Amino acid sequence: MRGAFLTTLLAAAVLTMAGTAAAGDAAAGRQKAMQVCAVCHGPNGVAVAPETPNLAGEPEGYLGRQLRAFRSGKRQHEVMAVIAKSLSDEDIDNVAAWFNSIKVSAAPPENL
Repeated sequence: MRGAFLTTLLAAAVLTMAGTAAAGDAAAGRQKAMQVCAVCHGPNGVAVAPETPNLAGEPEGYLGRQLRAFRSGKRQHEVMAVIAKSLSDEDIDNVAAWFNSIKVSAAPPENL
């Protein structure tokens, strides 16, 4: 019984994630991001301000959900609310595709 419940729960989670996957146009997203995102999040999604998150390499679905939450007021941030309200659903999908398309790598420090 418990196994069936967990299987059903996992299947629902997978379907939910699949349903939220965006199919944005990264090239169009890059153009929009240069207009509205680059000042704070940097032209390549690496933030230029210390309190601003990096967006490069983040999943499309995650970015799209966050931008829609800012736009609707479900997520609060004074600057992001204004920015997100100016974005259409297509803009959001495209910007999310752009930042997701940026490849990010990490390396541990050599001296440890």
